[in-house]
Amino acid sequence: MELELRGITKRFPGVVANDNVNLTVRGGEVLALLGENGAGKSTLMNILYGLYRADEGEILIDGETVHFTSPRDAIKAGIGMVHQHFMLVPNFSVADNVILGVEPTISLGRINRRAARKRVAQLSRDFGLDLDPDALTETLAVGIQQRIEIVKVLFRDAKVVVFDEPTAVLTPQEIEDFFRIVETLTAAGRGVVFITHKLKEAGRIADRIVVLRRGKTVGEADPKTATPAQLAEMMVGRPVELVVSKTEAEGSATMLKVANLAVTDPEGRLLVNHVNLEVRAGEIVGIAGVQGNGQSELVETLVGLRRPIEGTVTLDGVDITHLTPRERHRSGVAHIPEDRQRDGLVSSFSNTENLARTGYYEAPLSKGVNMNWEGARTEAERLVRDFDIRTPSTETTTGKLSGGNQQKVIVAREISRPLKLAIASQPTRGVDVGSIEYIHHRLVELRDKGVAVLVVSTELDEIMALSDRILVMFDGDIIADLQRSETSHNDVGLYMAGAKGEHIS
Repeated sequence: MELELRGITKRFPGVVANDNVNLTVRGGEVLALLGENGAGKSTLMNILYGLYRADEGEILIDGETVHFTSPRDAIKAGIGMVHQHFMLVPNFSVADNVILGVEPTISLGRINRRAARKRVAQLSRDFGLDLDPDALTETLAVGIQQRIEIVKVLFRDAKVVVFDEPTAVLTPQEIEDFFRIVETLTAAGRGVVFITHKLKEAGRIADRIVVLRRGKTVGEADPKTATPAQLAEMMVGRPVELVVSKTEAEGSATMLKVANLAVTDPEGRLLVNHVNLEVRAGEIVGIAGVQGNGQSELVETLVGLRRPIEGTVTLDGVDITHLTPRERHRSGVAHIPEDRQRDGLVSSFSNTENLARTGYYEAPLSKGVNMNWEGARTEAERLVRDFDIRTPSTETTTGKLSGGNQQKVIVAREISRPLKLAIASQPTRGVDVGSIEYIHHRLVELRDKGVAVLVVSTELDEIMALSDRILVMFDGDIIADLQRSETSHNDVGLYMAGAKGEHIS
């Protein structure tokens, strides 16, 4: 099967998201699609998958023009998509998730689960996916859940499979398994579109690389010869510093101390298992781990959004265990949340309003019981300038900005004041290489000013690049405390998968 997007143009009010884009995907190859946030990758794939209709251009399959009015049309034509955030029902079995919406039936409309299980098992064997059709989805590791999504598109006989940021939540070992699965797909004649911001992975797995910038195709690269630096420059339009530049840490007194911290969910299940950790002033401590091992709950407890059942949190020698989020904020704690849309921003608010969200109650943003909007706009203009936020205006709705610029709004708001501790959770999730470079630079700058910095990330490369010391969380517990200079990617990856010290060679 050969899939071609020819002259695709898509306009939204005030924005040309795709501008005469041409793209070809052939059976048996991997096409990596790179681009900054806002470059038009998602819009292009949404057109391919029938979620949007192009204003101009056409989609061809094996030379014949096709028209998609919904994802159902795309699926029937042999297009499958594995989304970054899995579309699975947690309390369904593997087989039930795979057949959802296309259930095979027998007499009286009953679901033929026997046939479904047999087909799922067969696909699993054929593509080396190692899935148990009867396993309960919520009990499976993230990497295994991704395999369910792959079987879903194969069950629907997809000839071209689109992966959107497929390695974002995988351990290094699971990423190796994923690459092996992709090789199996292409060996069986499937075409693969690999959307990613990880340049090394694109270079490793792709047969061809296409780069979008500002809605246009700016070039095609050969992964055998193109370097990450060259690809980054194509994406951003300027040279990008891919290696975090920093000196050795000069950590001093302990700024954050967490002792015997235990956190449960409403049902009493232990989410954070009596954790102990310290972060010194002038030090970056990275917490590595696969998503769902207690990192989110730990951060929420440190910033006052959850209450522990045991333990204490001390900031610069002062017990803050029972302080509110506002009180911690005023004590010098910054929080960059892991989900900017849910916890960091109000997308329908202006940039001025979002930049004022955590300081609106005090000068210069407040006049007693009233907002000082003139002061708020002046401060917003300063932050937009100082933090290189690409926006038409401080009054532009923040939800209209690219993901990287939305993240910069949060970073600017949180760290543009005197701080003792900065907690950055997934600080560069879903942002492009240019914004990653900028945010990393700002975090190192904080460290060098004597701020204690705690970075929580599922991106192992980010942890390795930023951290002076690395902690690994697994099943709610800190299972490793490692000096960055004495630790390899493989060692940390093994700990992330739950290995103990004696298993590391």
